[in-house]
Amino acid sequence: MRKPEKTYLLEGSEAVSPLDAHFADFLVRLEGRGDSALESAAALASHCTRMGHVCVDLRQVETGLAVEGLLRQETVNCPPLDDWKVRLKGASVVGEGDAYRPLIMDDRARVYLYRYWEYQDRLAEWITKKSKEDSRVTALNEGQTTAFQERLRRLFHEARDGNNGETDWQTVAALAAVRKRFSIITGGPGTGKTSVVCKILALLAGYFENSDLRIALAAPTGKAAARLQEAVKRSKERLDDPHWVLRVIPETATTIHRLLGVLPGSSDFYYNSKHKLPADIVVVDEASMVDLALLSKLVQALTPEATLILVGDKDQLASVEAGAVLGDICDTSELYTFTSDFRSELKRYTGGEVPEGSGNVLQDTIVELQRSYRFGPQSGIHAVSQAVNAGDGVGALHALKEGGYEDVQWTVLPSLSGLSSALEERAMTAYVRFLEATDVQEAFDRFDEFRILCALREGPYGVKGINQQIEEGLRRRGLVPTKERWYRGRPLLMTRNDYTLGIFNGDVGIVWPEDGRMLAFFRAGVDGFQRVHPTRLPDHETVYAMTVHKSQGSEFDDVLLVLPDRTYPVVTRELIYTGFTRARRYVEMWVGEEVFISGVSRKTLRMSGLADLIWKTFPDEAGHLETEREKSSGE
Repeated sequence: MRKPEKTYLLEGSEAVSPLDAHFADFLVRLEGRGDSALESAAALASHCTRMGHVCVDLRQVETGLAVEGLLRQETVNCPPLDDWKVRLKGASVVGEGDAYRPLIMDDRARVYLYRYWEYQDRLAEWITKKSKEDSRVTALNEGQTTAFQERLRRLFHEARDGNNGETDWQTVAALAAVRKRFSIITGGPGTGKTSVVCKILALLAGYFENSDLRIALAAPTGKAAARLQEAVKRSKERLDDPHWVLRVIPETATTIHRLLGVLPGSSDFYYNSKHKLPADIVVVDEASMVDLALLSKLVQALTPEATLILVGDKDQLASVEAGAVLGDICDTSELYTFTSDFRSELKRYTGGEVPEGSGNVLQDTIVELQRSYRFGPQSGIHAVSQAVNAGDGVGALHALKEGGYEDVQWTVLPSLSGLSSALEERAMTAYVRFLEATDVQEAFDRFDEFRILCALREGPYGVKGINQQIEEGLRRRGLVPTKERWYRGRPLLMTRNDYTLGIFNGDVGIVWPEDGRMLAFFRAGVDGFQRVHPTRLPDHETVYAMTVHKSQGSEFDDVLLVLPDRTYPVVTRELIYTGFTRARRYVEMWVGEEVFISGVSRKTLRMSGLADLIWKTFPDEAGHLETEREKSSGE
């Protein structure tokens, strides 16, 4: 008698949640026959989606590549890959291509929940189509070419003059954005991404003399939208353009959810594939935070003539939900290279030169800004973040400890017994200054001067433990009342969306008195505030310290970055880079050498098929299909 094979669904194991197990059991019963290959694939697909992956790659599972959050301590067998694929293909609940089945398996042995395969397929189809569609700028006559050339030169003369003869990537980004109906402008902090976008909008409005352009500015979170709004307003003030051109560029930004129109009690939106969003140009900032499902729904809601510009740092942490869309699109050997057509147009309009690539038109839609206007050559923040991005943990640690930089500092992680006094010495001055603010505007300004960022939520070196330590220290100083929950100056972080109130997960508020009662204040617009009674607030927590994930879309003058006392899978290159680059002026890092170097060496890998679908594939010597992304990364 054949011995039953061991599967991923272990009795009593915490590796697979009850939800994953229930879903797998449902599909097995729906199939009508017991099959451990189907059961394990279904459970893994469900689990991996919850862990941020778009699918489960059976090849990676078979070869033993760790899947985030799965079976860290247990040894588990799985069917041989070829057998696994054959058995799944024979299942009625597993489909290929356009088949409408609970699970979809592609030709690379990736298994998807149907809705995530559909999100990915529709997004890939839209990106591929738009990267091939020319806009009106590519068909200019001789007179129009001269006028367009003049506007480009006038708008980007500062960037060009300051590049010392090197490639002016801001002008390259502008040309990429106006040539196609889809483009990505990526780059690190301080590279002028928002400033470039504002000039691009002025370029389009002014050149085509269209005062009726409908432009929408959006971001994935409320705080990111507020920062985009402020940045665009500042950039507009520096533009020397007619008033009617400036009026076309909006000064209000919103969340993507609000832009599309949330339908209460539904995951769908008011604007969708059948009811199109009335916008000619949509700009999405902090695009690294946008998950696959949301971006797919956004592009489906756009009119055929609409232009989408994604702006963000490709090296930051990916979205909390499934997918790493910006990273998938930008993670290619084609970055920094362009087609011969693009190179010819750039030469004609600006006289500039860029390297030539393979001829894939998608490469013309992605431009990385490389000059930092915030961090000069003597910046430790820049030096460390560059080394972290390169995976050079030893070099990054050397820059931290011995680089002689004035804007970074490395400190050995305090022991548990010394943590409280270390926090009081390092953080109390900043938070006392915050609590001594005379009005709520000043309180918000002072609160953004300093923040403690953590890799973890739980544990003494996590957000919960450090928030408790800080609050107790403030109580000992008499700045926070002992028993009152809603005290003056209590900082709040929302952990759930409330579309009725217009308050979203990640928004930061401050409790402040007004007319004899305590209210929660949230930034609304550049200078305004939204007031909410505390009893109406969605789920929230105190936020003297916050996770690096929650800090995305924010910037602070001074950052204390606290990593745990041992290695954790969550401590990755992207997390350290994101935490470091939240600082405008100064970063101090508390960490042990081993944990830091281990974290820098660990790159986040999210399973997805998007890169394969949008980038050209070609056979390797063995006749297998290999994507450019895999080839460039040596996988």
